[in-house]
Amino acid sequence: MKVINLILIFLIVITLWMRWFGYGGSRDLQEKEYLYQQQLEKNKELKARNEQLKAEIKDLDQGMEATEERARSEMGMVKPDETFIQVIEEGSNQ
Repeated sequence: MKVINLILIFLIVITLWMRWFGYGGSRDLQEKEYLYQQQLEKNKELKARNEQLKAEIKDLDQGMEATEERARSEMGMVKPDETFIQVIEEGSNQ
């Protein structure tokens, strides 16, 4: 009888150990939940970025004002009848 009890206790201990520390156990589940939350945050940031890019594309498709503004700021373009004036402050490295 003692042998059977010891075997049963041993099997229960092994089963509990596998439940807590084995593959698919509590620790594994906590790690996967943490990774899931991190991925949700990344997805949220990427969705916000996509919405911003969609709005910018829509703005570029619909009007020349945004295209003109971008050409002026990023490429330094000016209209034929405009004069470009660059102000260099003292102590600047330009």
